[in-house]
Amino acid sequence: MRVLYDKILPAQWHLKSGEPEVWAKFENVLPAELWETHQSLKNRLIAYSRRKLVRQAERRGLSADNQELLANVLDPETLLIGFARRFAPYKRADLVMTDLERLAEIVNDADRPVHFVYAGKAHPRDDHGKSILQRIIKLSESKELAGKIVFLENYDINLGRHLVQGVDVWLNNPRRPLEASGTSGQKVVLNGGLNCSILDGWWAEAYDGENGFAIGRGRTHVNTEIQDRRAGEDLMRVLTEAVIPLYYEKDEDGLPQAWIKRMKRAVRTLGWRFNADRMVMDYLQHTYIPAAGGLSCHLPNTL
Repeated sequence: MRVLYDKILPAQWHLKSGEPEVWAKFENVLPAELWETHQSLKNRLIAYSRRKLVRQAERRGLSADNQELLANVLDPETLLIGFARRFAPYKRADLVMTDLERLAEIVNDADRPVHFVYAGKAHPRDDHGKSILQRIIKLSESKELAGKIVFLENYDINLGRHLVQGVDVWLNNPRRPLEASGTSGQKVVLNGGLNCSILDGWWAEAYDGENGFAIGRGRTHVNTEIQDRRAGEDLMRVLTEAVIPLYYEKDEDGLPQAWIKRMKRAVRTLGWRFNADRMVMDYLQHTYIPAAGGLSCHLPNTL
């Protein structure tokens, strides 16, 4: 993506990446060029995932047939959804698995299949988080979901880098209002991926209806079981009614033009806002400099 940015954005764009006008020209990128760049990153993620899955199988002593199967999972032409983070219970890593029958239908659809790739760790003392992780791994090995949902072990910076660069969609479905930020989703945007998230954390501010996908309408409930059930229904609804149809709506050249348009808008509207350069300059101009001069350190609400 850096090569594409260097070609499309103004010279020395990385030195002023917190300015909205710098990102405006991203709308001029050719759809085919953006899609080809994204597909290259996606293929790299898939190759990395296959190698990792085979090594996992070898360590566990699985048969050669199983290893052969894992060496060919994750079709590059299939919608790929990623979920990787701490397996804290409130992040609800297994929310999409609330309705297993419906999930099996989605991942095994002959015309519009979906693949999921999971990664993450639970705190050693978090038994609930560990049980969620174990459930996902067990389901990924079931007859209905094997090869369509995969779990990559030993989550680290390198694995995270491949994921945020290569997925089509970054899934984030915490129990509102417990999400503090959601910086992984911000990294996905700069790599051309789209967010599908609960309206909490950064996404409550970032989502504008056309730069990604929202799960639900930001409602909460005093009963967490009811809230989780509603969120599961909302998640399945946005996947089946918005995400999947848009991804597979392609023109005669095989390009999902409406999807690519949403990719462009995500980069243009969010690249400058959720940006460390913009954040530091805001603090400097509106807080530190006034404070050093004995003036007000008031930080205006620019949202």
